[in-house]
Amino acid sequence: MTLTGWLLFFLLIQVIHFFATWKLYVKAGRKAWEAAVPIYNAIVLMQIINRPKWWVILLFIPIINLFMFPVIWVETIRSFGKNSTLDTVLVLITFGFYIYYVNYMLDVEHVKGRSIKPKTGTGEWVSSIIFAIIAATLVHTYFMQPYTIPSSSLEKTLYIGDFLFVSKFHYGARVPMTTIAAPMVHDTIPLLKTKSYLFSDDFSKRKTAWANKFQLPYFRLPGLQKIQRNDIVVFNQPADTLLDMNDFYPDRNYYKPIDKKTNLVKRCVAIAGDSLEIRDGYVYINGKRSVLPDRAKTQYNFFVNTGGQAINGLTLRKRYGVREGGRLRDGNYYVTLTDKEAARIAKNPVVKSVKKDIKPKGVGEDRLFPQVPSLKWNIDNYGPIYIPKKGATVKLTKETLPFYKRIIMEYEGNTLLVNGDEILINGKDTDTYTFKQDYYWMMGDNRQNSLDARFWGYVPFDHVVGKPVFIWFSWETNEKGINKVRWNRLFTTVNGSGEPVSYFKYFLGLLVLWFVFDFFRKRKKA
Repeated sequence: MTLTGWLLFFLLIQVIHFFATWKLYVKAGRKAWEAAVPIYNAIVLMQIINRPKWWVILLFIPIINLFMFPVIWVETIRSFGKNSTLDTVLVLITFGFYIYYVNYMLDVEHVKGRSIKPKTGTGEWVSSIIFAIIAATLVHTYFMQPYTIPSSSLEKTLYIGDFLFVSKFHYGARVPMTTIAAPMVHDTIPLLKTKSYLFSDDFSKRKTAWANKFQLPYFRLPGLQKIQRNDIVVFNQPADTLLDMNDFYPDRNYYKPIDKKTNLVKRCVAIAGDSLEIRDGYVYINGKRSVLPDRAKTQYNFFVNTGGQAINGLTLRKRYGVREGGRLRDGNYYVTLTDKEAARIAKNPVVKSVKKDIKPKGVGEDRLFPQVPSLKWNIDNYGPIYIPKKGATVKLTKETLPFYKRIIMEYEGNTLLVNGDEILINGKDTDTYTFKQDYYWMMGDNRQNSLDARFWGYVPFDHVVGKPVFIWFSWETNEKGINKVRWNRLFTTVNGSGEPVSYFKYFLGLLVLWFVFDFFRKRKKA
């Protein structure tokens, strides 16, 4: 829905509210016209139902307002003596239109100074649950979101089984675009395994489906910082609109709204305006080899030749950090290591040679973005490629169009038609294009075992979710019992210099102090 559409919808809600409540406003000692003035009518209503005025703010926060409207409906009828369970059920199942019946058909009186404390234990329990959900949804949506590492693309920096807190406010919290959705879940409801939101997945019907019309336009709150090179970023996967995730062409089979695309976490190796190139596995930005933070540990695949002699699996994991790969025939191992780990394992007496598995320049891979076989790019030798910047203009030709086709059509909502040598954007012949937003290049540190921008291209800024800041729990799926917990990773920061330091013991100390303080406080009070 466009901004104009939302404005008209807001005015419609105001009209519905006025005709449903103006008599109730009068019975509460207010003027009928006060029910018709947008925003002011909500402030007056809070006084009528004896609730704090700051509740009005919650009515205008997307997703939060889905909870607040039913609460306001119930509070309104109870402020006029309709306290029965039947009244509550009726106002909820009619989506508030039961208030029309109360307003016009019943002779009710306003209960002045109504106690807002629930009259039963069940009522108090329900109220507590509702406002706990509201508070949690507010934090989850606009401040901090829990996230679990699903893959090994950032292995040795972030492990499979790490549980993170992702900051929404570092880059600016993105206001949810999908308004009709279950709170605090992403695209699927756990256990039920069903879609958590109402939306047409059919690309051909996405403009006509009624649920799609309640999509909010993209808007992001001001952030504390901009995305920097080598930041670790959580974002919605741009290619998550295809039936086959191995096919990254712009022509799609179904549609997912931006904020419901799959969440991924990668390292932003290049920002808007950069020129990126990969030479023999190493990233070069604007012609210079990228210098990563000391916590970043890039890895590659290596052939380790032992001449048939075995290396103990525990030794491989504990001493050399091997977490991926296995033994091949004739005593060769195919393992994933950092350069330092490869140099260390080469010193083992049984190791005859260590060779990095690098695809040579000029040996192309067709699956890579932008799917132009004549480029002959591969995951180890790629580019150079320009990362689009907001306001920058590029020349459009048949040769450059594959780089920007998805941006023009998909991310920035234009129509594109190629007619011979003509390139028509929104029906106009053009040979240039100016970008409407910044784009980023996201890659995994596990360079040869990461499905990243080399396969699906640029990440638009409107797809950015947030910045991982804290690991609150971590566990190793291959271990057993208490050894499954990675104790040294509990309560560690994601960013910073040096090896991560666990603050778990300090947390336990503060927890013990709180229980001791609370015990003596209650004892003194008793």
